[in-house]
Amino acid sequence: MKLGLHIADFTYPNGPTALADDLTRIAVAAEEAGFARVSVMDHVWQIRPVGPIENDMLEAYTTLGYLAARTSKVELLTWVTGVTYREPGLLAKIVTTLDVLSKGRAWLGIGAAWNQEEAEGLGLFFPPTAERFARLEETLQICLQMWSDDDGPYEGKYYRLGRTMNHPQALTKPHPPILIGGGGEKKTLRLVAQYAQACNLFAGPELEHKLDVLRRHCDDVGRNYDDIEKTVMGPLDPSDPPALVEQLRGYAALGVQHIQGMVPNVADIEPLRVLGREVIPAAAEF
Repeated sequence: MKLGLHIADFTYPNGPTALADDLTRIAVAAEEAGFARVSVMDHVWQIRPVGPIENDMLEAYTTLGYLAARTSKVELLTWVTGVTYREPGLLAKIVTTLDVLSKGRAWLGIGAAWNQEEAEGLGLFFPPTAERFARLEETLQICLQMWSDDDGPYEGKYYRLGRTMNHPQALTKPHPPILIGGGGEKKTLRLVAQYAQACNLFAGPELEHKLDVLRRHCDDVGRNYDDIEKTVMGPLDPSDPPALVEQLRGYAALGVQHIQGMVPNVADIEPLRVLGREVIPAAAEF
């Protein structure tokens, strides 16, 4: 099992003037500690479970581009891109650019979007739920076409591209891995089975059931369930390393291969070092 660092809170004691330096320290420390991935949210306002909406929030792909220049090993992605926040052709180009400039470390993390409050606040496109899921599937198709040898047109219900040319192509072959966030049993997990290299589920009592649903969708579309990486978003609290290791062992027994999580007091750096010493090596044995 691997661990990844999810950076969702950008309100640090030193304030915005030192934010670039603080982010560099955090990302470098995570890489040195053995974290496999670093992710950021695709939000333009802070989300309420993390803090007040007025707290500091950075645009996701600008941040990932900055982190690409400050790191050399960790994989980089949004956890996850709101599908309606960018046109799909541009999104494929953005992720391709991140992959090229990070020398092959980019993922496409994507979902159907959910934060109507911030979308309405900044005038971002936010159609009803059913339409967002339909646009998500078309966006996945467009990205895969742009990451292939087919540079022909794309004709969907919501998106029409005259030519899906993409140069330079991504360095990661056959394309940057796709992670689809969410546990919706009818639509989201079906899309994972059909298009993605990884799912993302939340820690909780329904986890085993959600994985069973994904397995059934894989059977329905003829996909090998084992080809999909099972990831879970959950807290990574280093205050009791042995207890955390046992919790991770339980996830591994269900087939979970990667945990992506926020680390308390991450700007202090020492929590990352504790996880690197006492948790990441143990989890690697699962």
